Amino acid sequence: MVFEPPKRLVRALGETAPDGDNWLEKLPGAAQRAVALRELTVERVQVPGGRSSLVVLVRTADGTPAVLKLAPGRARPEAERAALAQWGGRGAVQLLESFTSEGVLLLERLHPDVSVRSLPEAKALLEAAGTLRRLWVEPPADFPFETVAERTGRQAEAMRARAQADPEVAPLVGLALAAREELLAAPPEHRLLHGTFRQSKVLSGERMPWLAVGPDPVVGECAFDLARLVRDRVEDLIAQPSGAATTRRRVKRLAESLDVDQERLRGWTLFRAVESGVRAGRVGRPRDAELLLEFAGWL
Repeated sequence: MVFEPPKRLVRALGETAPDGDNWLEKLPGAAQRAVALRELTVERVQVPGGRSSLVVLVRTADGTPAVLKLAPGRARPEAERAALAQWGGRGAVQLLESFTSEGVLLLERLHPDVSVRSLPEAKALLEAAGTLRRLWVEPPADFPFETVAERTGRQAEAMRARAQADPEVAPLVGLALAAREELLAAPPEHRLLHGTFRQSKVLSGERMPWLAVGPDPVVGECAFDLARLVRDRVEDLIAQPSGAATTRRRVKRLAESLDVDQERLRGWTLFRAVESGVRAGRVGRPRDAELLLEFAGWL
């Protein structure tokens, strides 16, 4: 089988590595080797698939449905492996192999085309939040994960540079950076976090109704993880005349349902929305940048 990467993956990797690398060129051969090593039968490449990895639906030698996932080093696949091992299938997709193969994961098969986003909005938020709560566990003693301070520190540098080049975004960037400094001064807890949690990252399963996939794990406070969920379906929020009020109610409802401080959630939601908006503008997605920065302005 020819392992052709979906267009969505090619486009997204081009944004994260504009100077290019040879991972995509090596991908077909790497996929063939991974399949042969595990004696897998390939069904199909998942399309549109993810933004940071090739996802292949396969069956193991005994016929068990599984997913083979291949990701470049910059997507931190080994951190994902460590987080999934720590969760042990509780709230997240399960690892099906314990041995290490660089950039390759063999995972439990969920229903790849059925995410919690398919539910009505209120129900989707409820199910997603319940799934996220199960992931917030103590990190291992010698955890191999970035901290929220480290990750947002790198992001803050890029935000400052963008604000200098584009004065229109400077006020929001200033507010976001100030919020970050205040939030990092006294974090209330340190938990293992999904890192990139949203409705589309929660898929239907057989073992449990809903399970999380695709973490970019980080260690820090729970409000940071929940912040990305606040802006889910941002395009729908922007289209509503009452979008700003709906957003504020969502912050309040999610904070109360997961025992997270409301102001800390609002602050991290602001930072993460501005960071995503600035990044979208930098890589040539002006419509996404506009939506995200308008959303951030409501906070």
